[in-house]
Amino acid sequence: MPKPELEFFPVTDVGWTPALGGVVPGLHERILAEEEAGVATRILRFEPGTNTSAAGVQTHAFWEEVYVLEGSLHDLTLNETFTKGTYACRPPGMPHGPWISPEGCLTFEVRYTVKP
Repeated sequence: MPKPELEFFPVTDVGWTPALGGVVPGLHERILAEEEAGVATRILRFEPGTNTSAAGVQTHAFWEEVYVLEGSLHDLTLNETFTKGTYACRPPGMPHGPWISPEGCLTFEVRYTVKP
């Protein structure tokens, strides 16, 4: 089923839920629109000190675009920090993470599949 048709609404109407099934304490998501499991538009929140090492390196079967709205993320594999105003576009299968966010972070993400 495709993502639903939605007109403007306050994103605060959508509650925060644990991301990654709650495997990572301090990692929460606000799913704004969802097509199927994992293919969604969301806001992801890292509380200060969140470390996603327990979830390991991530790969997905979908495209993922990420824009850092607030704070920063430190990629433990790349040993590089990404701050407010930075952007990533990841094709399916691209490994990324794990991450640590000493000060906390808020990202806006769009995930989608491309059908032939």
